[in-house]
Amino acid sequence: MSHITLIRHGQANSGAKDEVSYDRLSDLGHEQAAWLGHYLREAGSHHTRLFTGTLIRHRETADGMATGLVAERDARLNELEYFTLATLLEEQHGVPFPTEQGSFTSHLPTVFEYWKSGKLEGTPETWQHFHDRIEGALRDIAAGDGPALVVTSGGLISMVMAQAMGLSVPAMARMALAIMHTSMHRLFPIGGHWSPVLFNAVPHLETPDRRLAQTHI
Repeated sequence: MSHITLIRHGQANSGAKDEVSYDRLSDLGHEQAAWLGHYLREAGSHHTRLFTGTLIRHRETADGMATGLVAERDARLNELEYFTLATLLEEQHGVPFPTEQGSFTSHLPTVFEYWKSGKLEGTPETWQHFHDRIEGALRDIAAGDGPALVVTSGGLISMVMAQAMGLSVPAMARMALAIMHTSMHRLFPIGGHWSPVLFNAVPHLETPDRRLAQTHI
């Protein structure tokens, strides 16, 4: 098993309320990706493989990092469809979509709980399918040679951490809310299992002039 570094995409269109309009980087998102790439080059970080989901924000982030690696696209690394799930939750159970950022702290775990328990009809995929496709993607990546970078999304990263650490749905939701754009999360194989050895690292955003670029939404 090779170690894997998961990277959340750069800031996307944070004012969106649907999957399509959200799926592009903001100007800041492009900057975050470039800064991360520069940091990795300056630090002499060694990765031999690069994987991304097929979403635009994943591809734009990987391109902006300019690693020199040829990215392999894998739809199994795509994010859960949060906006779609939120719309179903509102239509079927009357839980409104948040109108302010602070409300996401209670909304996200509610979406997760209703989704996992099967209380949402017509979802793009089941909770179990989301769980299994991620598990399969990481298993296949780990079977390759050399350390890998994986550009993906916050919800997927939180599921990976939940799988590795046996987290509950509320704990997974809190983790998802904490994950910053272009943050790094490393999994290392210990005893045949994944162990998180890095979480939410943003060394490329730690200088005083970039601290406002440590974004979550």
